[in-house]
This record gives sequence, C-alpha cells and structure tokens, in this order.
Amino acid sequence: MSIPKLSEAFIRDRANAKSFQRGEDYYQVGAVISLTLRGDLLQSEVEAREIGTYAVRVKFDRNGIHFADCNCAYNFDGWCKHIVATMLMCVRHPESIQKRPTLEKLLDSLNHLQTQKLVQDLVQEYPHLIEDIDQHVSLITQTVTPQKSIAAKPIRQALDTAPLRRQVRNILHDAVRYWEDGYEDDPIREELLSLVQTAVEFCNHGDAHNALAFLRAITSTCVDNWEDVEQYGADNEEIVEELNDAWCEAILSVELTPKEKTDLQLNLEGWQDEWNADFSLALEALRQDWNYPPLLEVLQGHITHLGAWEAEPPDYADDLALVRLKILERQQRYQEYLYLAEAEGQTQEYLTMLARLGRVEEATKAAQNQMTLMEEAYTLARTLKMQGASQEALDIAQMGLKLPGHSRYELGTWTSDLAEELGNLEVALTSRKTAFAASPSFVDYQTIQDLAGDNWKIVKQDLLEILRTYLGWNKESAKVDIFLREGLIGDAINTVTDLSSYHAELIHRVMRAAIKENPDWVIANARKRAEKIMNAGKSEYYKFAVDWLEQARNAYLESGRKADWSDYKESLIQQHVRKRKLMGLFKQAGMG
Repeated sequence: MSIPKLSEAFIRDRANAKSFQRGEDYYQVGAVISLTLRGDLLQSEVEAREIGTYAVRVKFDRNGIHFADCNCAYNFDGWCKHIVATMLMCVRHPESIQKRPTLEKLLDSLNHLQTQKLVQDLVQEYPHLIEDIDQHVSLITQTVTPQKSIAAKPIRQALDTAPLRRQVRNILHDAVRYWEDGYEDDPIREELLSLVQTAVEFCNHGDAHNALAFLRAITSTCVDNWEDVEQYGADNEEIVEELNDAWCEAILSVELTPKEKTDLQLNLEGWQDEWNADFSLALEALRQDWNYPPLLEVLQGHITHLGAWEAEPPDYADDLALVRLKILERQQRYQEYLYLAEAEGQTQEYLTMLARLGRVEEATKAAQNQMTLMEEAYTLARTLKMQGASQEALDIAQMGLKLPGHSRYELGTWTSDLAEELGNLEVALTSRKTAFAASPSFVDYQTIQDLAGDNWKIVKQDLLEILRTYLGWNKESAKVDIFLREGLIGDAINTVTDLSSYHAELIHRVMRAAIKENPDWVIANARKRAEKIMNAGKSEYYKFAVDWLEQARNAYLESGRKADWSDYKESLIQQHVRKRKLMGLFKQAGMG
C-alpha cells in the first residue's frame, strides 16, 4: 500500500502550534534518520538531542491515517513534534521512504520450525519478551468466540490473568532496579498505561467481562506491590485516573449480577483505602448502572436543568457522561446519545454528532446558540468539512475565532486553508493573521505575504508590530528569522540579548548578522557570556567560552580595533593561564 496524499495543512490540523513548530525544527536539522513503510505501517526513528531516538508509527487505511503514535512522553493536544517531523519528511521527501516486507510476509516465508527458532532466539536476546508471549498465548488460547445462537447464551471462559500479574510485578520491580542504578525518570507510567489501554480495547471489541478481569489483575497487583516503588517517589495519580475511567467503561459495558456488583464494590473501596486512590467515578457507575431513574428520563428525551442527576452533579459528572456517550455511540444508539449530550452540557459532542448524522442545518443552527468555546467550533467545523459541508464549516470556524479558548492558532490556520480552498482570499488572510498573532512563525509570515498580494507593505507592518510585542515563549527563532529577513538587525538584537546561552546557536546567528551594523553589541554580549563560563572554572564548558570569544574577536577586527582585541586577549591569558584545557583551546582557535 502507498501512503495517501498528505499536505502540510493536514499535518497542522493534527498538531498544536508548539508541536508543529518544534517538529519543523526537528525536520530542518535532519532529525528523522529513518523512514520505513511495511504495508500500511510507516515507522521512523527521530533523533532527540542528547537523549537518543524516539520511535514513530503511523498506520494508514483507505481513508487516510488510521492512527499515529510515538513512544515519547508527550500526552497533550494532537501529534507530538516527532510525529510532525516524520510526516513533514513524508510530504517533502517521499523518495526517502524505504519500502520493506510486512511482518506477515516475512513470517509466511518461514516454516513452523523456523518460526519457532526465530521466537526462541528473540527471547534469548530479549528475556523480558517471555512475559509478553505468555500473556498473549493465554489470550489466544483462552478467548472463546461464541457461535451465534438464539436459544443459548454464549459460554464465557475466564481469562487467566496470572501472566498479566507477573508482568505488572516485573514492571514495578524493574523500576526499582532502574532507580537504584541512578536514573531519575519514570519507567512505570507508560507501561502500565499501555496495559490499561488493553483493557479498554476489550470493551471496544465487546468483551467487557475480560476487561474487568484485566483491570482487576492490574489494580490489585499494583496495590499489593506499590510500597516497593513508593519509597522512590513513584506517583500513582495518573495511573489511578486512567484506571478509574477504564473501570467505569467496563462496568457500564456489561451486565453484572448483584453478587458481582457487591464484590466489585468491596474491591474498589478496599483499593481506594490501601492505595490512597480515588475510584469514585467507577463506584458511581456501579451504583447507577443504566437503571438510574434520572438517566432513564433523559434517554427518553425528558430533559431538566439537573440533567441526568437527582441533585447537584458531582465533580466527575462530565467524565461519567463522556464514558456513557462513548458506549452509546458504540451501540449506535444515536438519538439517546444526543439526548444525553444535550442534558449533560456536552456541547462539542452534541453538535458534532448532529453533523456526523448528516443533520447539518440543525447542527449549524444549534451552534449559533450553544457554542461557547473555540474548541467546540473547531471540532464541529472539521466534522462539517468531512461531511462535505465546506461553506458551513467555514462559517462555523469564523464564529469560533471570536470565541474564547486555547486553539486560536490551530483554528486560524485551518480556517485560512479552508477559505483559500473555497476561493475566499479575504477570509484566508484575516484568519492567517489571527493565527500569526496567537503564535508567530516564519512559515506563516511567508504564507501571509502570498495572500496579501499588493497590500503586503501595510500587512507587513502589522505583523512586525505583532512580533515586537509578542510575549509568548519559545518564539525567539521565528522572531529572528523574520527580523533578519527584513534587515531589522536592532529588533533581532533586542530578541536575543537577554537569552540564556541555551539559545547559543540563535545568538551566534544574530551576532554574525550584526557584526557590521553593531559590533559593540557583539563584543559586549560575547565577552559577558565567555567570561561567565571561564570564571566559573567548569572545564567541560570552556569550548563554548572560546566560541563566544571568536565572535568578539571577529567584531573587534571588523570594526578596525585589532589592538583592543590583542590587549583583551592578553588580559584573559594572564588571568586564566593555569587553566590548561582553556589555554589549549585558545591555541586551537588561534588565540594563544
């Protein structure tokens, strides 16, 4: 299978502004070091500065991208910078993608004995694989696929959770050894959350009983062994939060007997006390099930100001509503979905479902009265566009840009792309300017120039003023790119003067550009940074001090002050003559 046609607008649509810009930076420095396509699965390695590499996986289907994930710790809105860098590489250099056989084709080329030998060799090289293999073999051999029958109920065979319990114990015990070896990051979170997600997948495939068994094994094993990792500072908050949601979904996806409910309630309450955890959402789901009278009223379309509650809703009311909506959607109970979303104030879910059901006019009319956040508008607009209602999507997106929220850049660029696609260049320009004001970037600056046409001189002044007054963080590179392009050396200097030497590459770039116009600034700033390093006496940083001194030397010479440079250099040598490593670097740089 070949990769479907992608665009940079498509990538922007799936990453927030910060991730896209950082992904662009990673792409520019060549951090994507491999791209391999095996069937419908694209895999890449992205080099991270001084950390190692991250693995990115992107799976395609006939509709486009099915999923994209990365093994980094990013857990925020949209794609991480590593996925962005990978997709930019695909768009700009598709020839770099290496096509290789899929796993299925590789295994098909082996006979039974060769396959067995392969697995044995892999386990010998990676011993921890035996636990994963044990767990998966248990699932494969024990999961029963019931035959369809009207007269008889399918027989459910209990899942053997012993391998899973061993796996959880190993995760915790390995973490102890990891911390004792002096490492500080958290090796537990990602692996445990992956196991919790496996339980959720059971629910998604209609096997909530095994989801409950899976969750019981994870939770009880964590509780029984948590003391081992707690003394090293392990925090269970995020794991408990994910478990709480997963328990809630599993409970609401299955019919439990009264005894099963009682046993599960006792377990959850006991785990709460032992683990200092909060399973109130799961316990509420267990108490209400789907027979809670206010809920039944709502599902029949009888909606009051209390929504699906007898009294004032608890803090977790939104979480419970979202889990119920997920289950109703899975069961294709769309009208009940709409009733519950409306009753519980889940505006984004309500409007989006209307659009997905093809009720476009109803969705757009309701949006005018109910939308309060730009995120709601953004989600609805994208759904409308997928339904073929592009003009309605543009109208909603424009409304969204006037609402409060935290997606102004993402919505602005998306609206601009759609408006340009529809031939509305005026809206495309104003939307892109809104995005630029929210998160300036050199790429958008260039795009706005193209859109502005003959009005570019006026528009440019607006953008430069936005740039000068922008107070958001991590936009120094964009500022420097734009200011230097326009020959505004003073503005570039103001941008980097007080930056820490962490931004050395950017500061060096401005110094090189400023050497003729303002050599005094280059000398003063470079000397200050170099002297701070040398006076601290940390030899591992001496190379950076010499880099700064080279900038100062070039500025002295460029401004015709060779004698001043010689005097300054001699004073440094006299002051630091006993620092042999520094003196050696001086000589290598021609300053000795």
